[in-house]
Amino acid sequence: MDAESGPGLLRFITCGSVDDGKSTLIGRLLYDSKLLFEDQLAALSAASKKSGTRGDDLDFALLLDGLSAEREQGITIDVAYRFFATNKRKFIVADAPGHEQYTRNMVTGASTAELAVILVDARKGVLTQTRRHSYLVSLLGIRRIVLAVNKIDLVGYSQERFESLEREYRQFAEHTALRMTAIPMSAAEGDNVSERSRHMPWYRGPTLLQYLETVQLDAPAAGLPFRMPVQWVNRPHQDFRGYAGRIASGEIRAGDRAVALPSGRECRIERIVTWEGDLASAASGLCVTLTLTEDIDLSRGDVLAAADAPPPSADQFEATLIALHANAILPGRSYKMKIGSATVSAIVAPLKYKIDINSWQHLPAERLELNEIGVGELELDRPIAFEPYERSRELGGFILIDRITHDTVAAGMLHFALRRSQNVHWQTLDVNKQARAAQNGQRPGVIWLTGLSGAGKSTIANLVEKQLHAAGRRTYVLDGDNIRHGLNKDLGFTEQDRVENIRRVAEVSKLMVDAGLIVLVSFISPFRAERRAARALFGAGEFIEVFVDATLADVERRDVKGLYRRARSGQLKNFTGIDSPYEPPEQAEIHLDMSRLTLEQAVERVVEFMRRRQAEA
Repeated sequence: MDAESGPGLLRFITCGSVDDGKSTLIGRLLYDSKLLFEDQLAALSAASKKSGTRGDDLDFALLLDGLSAEREQGITIDVAYRFFATNKRKFIVADAPGHEQYTRNMVTGASTAELAVILVDARKGVLTQTRRHSYLVSLLGIRRIVLAVNKIDLVGYSQERFESLEREYRQFAEHTALRMTAIPMSAAEGDNVSERSRHMPWYRGPTLLQYLETVQLDAPAAGLPFRMPVQWVNRPHQDFRGYAGRIASGEIRAGDRAVALPSGRECRIERIVTWEGDLASAASGLCVTLTLTEDIDLSRGDVLAAADAPPPSADQFEATLIALHANAILPGRSYKMKIGSATVSAIVAPLKYKIDINSWQHLPAERLELNEIGVGELELDRPIAFEPYERSRELGGFILIDRITHDTVAAGMLHFALRRSQNVHWQTLDVNKQARAAQNGQRPGVIWLTGLSGAGKSTIANLVEKQLHAAGRRTYVLDGDNIRHGLNKDLGFTEQDRVENIRRVAEVSKLMVDAGLIVLVSFISPFRAERRAARALFGAGEFIEVFVDATLADVERRDVKGLYRRARSGQLKNFTGIDSPYEPPEQAEIHLDMSRLTLEQAVERVVEFMRRRQAEA
C-alpha cells in the first residue's frame, strides 16, 4: 500500500546509458529550482563577481559548462550527490556515470535511493545499458521509476516515437517489479522538466518536477522489529560501556529486552544515549549508543535485536551477485564480505546461473565477468544475523572485497539461508587436535610449497618427508599431480578450476593437521588469493609457505615433462608462466632461491626450519 511521502526528503538517482542527458537534466533541475548545490553556488557567485551579474541571473549554459568541467576532471568515476529544493519538497539526486565500466558507481548511488529517473535518448531508444540499470534498480529495491524519454526535440517532438519507446520499455519492465511513469522531455530546452512544453500538446501528464514533488512512495515495511548492527564499542572511561550504531528497523525503549546475535545472549537496554542527551525511545534511522544492564561480550559486526523477534543467523546463503570489477567472480575463491557492520570471509560456491538482461534467460555460469548479474551460493566462515534484502537493505545487502587488492568486486543481495546451514551442525569431539599432536609427539602443520612447474617442489617435498620420517615425525605429502588422479580428477586448468583445486587441497590439509600430522603440499598454487585463503584455515604458526623460486628460463630449459614445449606450441592452454600468470609470495616463511641453492641445501633449509619450530613447541 502506498503512503503519501509529504514534503519530506526524496532521494532519487538518474541513470541510463552514456550521453542520454543525465547531467543536463540535473543542471536544469538545479537551475529551475533556484537552490543550487553548495559548491556550484560558490562557483557561480565567484563568476558573478567577475561579470557583475547576480548569481541567480546567470545563463543556464554557465551551469552546464560547470558540470562539463567537473566531468573533465574525472568525477565521472564517482557518484556526485546534488541537493536542491522547491517549496513542496527537498531532494538529493545521485548523479552516476552511464559508462559500463562505472556500473559500480551507479549501484552505489541506487543503494540509498527511493526512486530512479531512467533516461533514454529518443533517437537511440532502449539500449542494453538502459536495461541493465533498470534491472539493477529493481534488484536494489527501488519500485518507482520515471522513464524520461529525453532529447525529444531531436526527433521533432514525435508522439509516435515517444509512445513506441514507452511500449518497448513497458514490455521489458513486465519482468521486474518496477512501476513506471513515462515523460517526454528535452532537458536542454526545458520541455516538461519543470515547465510544461508548448511543443507537445498531445502529452497531458505531469512535468518531471511536478511528479517528483507529488509522487507517493512505498511506506517502509511496517512492523519490522528492532535491529541495530553494532558499529563500535564506545568506552570513554571505565564506568561506561556503550554500543553505538544506526537503528536499521523497529523501535527500542529503555528497559526493553534485547538479544545479541549471533551469540544469542539476552540483555536489557539500560540507556539510549545521544549527543542531545538520553532518550526514552528511539526508532529506525536514528544513530544512538545503547548501554546494557548485563555485561555481555559484544563487538563490531554483532547485531542487537528485539528479544521476542530476533532475525535468523546462518553461514550459507543463496544470493544475487553483481560483478563490479574487471577481475571475474570465481567460485571457490575467498573474498572479504561486508554486510551491515560485520566483515566475514565468504566463498562463492557454486554459481547457479547468470541472467541475460536482454532475453531474461538464465544461462550457465562458471564465473561472473564485469557487469554480469548472477545467482549463486555463499559459504561464510562464521554465522551472521541477516534479513532477506527485500525486507532489509542493511542486513541483506553486502559487498565482496578482493583480499589482496582490497577492490570491491561485487555487490549482492541475500535471498535466504540454505537449509543445510540450519540442519548441519558442528559435532564436538572429545579427542581434539592438541590430544592427537601430543600422542604423535610433534607440532602439526602444513608445509606449502609453491612455485612454477618444474621448479623442484615435488622433489623437495619428497626429500623433506624422508628426513622428517627418519626423525620419527608423522607426515604425508599431497602432490598436485597425484591429487588430480583422484580427489580432483574432475577439474581442468581454467582459472576457476585452479581456484577449486587449491580450495579442496587446503581443506584436506586442514583435516590432516587436525589429525596431528605434518602435511607437505606440493602445488603450483599460482594465485596469492588462494594461498592466502588456505593460510586462513590454519592456526597461528601452522602454515609454512615455501617459495621454490626458479626462473622461467631455468624451468623451461629443464622441462622434464615437456609441458613448456607443449604450452609454447599452443597445445597446452592456461599453463602457468606462459599464458596464465604466477603471483609470487610476498612474505613466505621460507624462500628457496634455486639459482643459488643446490637441491640438498634447499631441503636442509626446510628441515632445519621444522627442527627449530619443533624445539619451540
